[in-house]
Amino acid sequence: MGVLAMEFAIVAKGVIAWLQRMTLHFAPVCTLGESIMKARVKWIEQVSFVGESDSGHAVVMDGAPEAGGRNIGMRPMELLLIGMGGCSAFDVVTILKKARQPITDCVAEITAERAEEVPKVFTRIHVHYVVTGNGLVASQVERAIKLSMEKYCSASHMLGKTAHITHDFEIRETP
Repeated sequence: MGVLAMEFAIVAKGVIAWLQRMTLHFAPVCTLGESIMKARVKWIEQVSFVGESDSGHAVVMDGAPEAGGRNIGMRPMELLLIGMGGCSAFDVVTILKKARQPITDCVAEITAERAEEVPKVFTRIHVHYVVTGNGLVASQVERAIKLSMEKYCSASHMLGKTAHITHDFEIRETP
């Protein structure tokens, strides 16, 4: 086992122990449809943190090695992009299923540019959707993506306050 793997195992054990203790003290306050959410972020060591959602899920965050991190978790800004991609892909899948489209897979590939000065907000975001199914109707896929990005995806609306967001898509047939 390499040094980084051993360090990760040590941090992971600490994170698991912390989560087991904290789960008892962090009761969910948000249910589907409510407007209040809670999250908790706990410093572990150096620049490593554990974030826990009010739904009881956890994620490890860490800084880049040049910022004192050990690369054992995602960067917070990466989580923002992943959150937007997940929010929008959720919408696209749900809309296509309601439209009785034969969707079998949906991938949102996201590319982003950040400002060079602090705060290094996202300035451009592009989402490329790869939607797979048998006999998907392109106009239905386009409609689902447009509805997600322009109406339903809260994350893209928030990030769109600082970033120009574009999107495109491709349809693949299920093999």
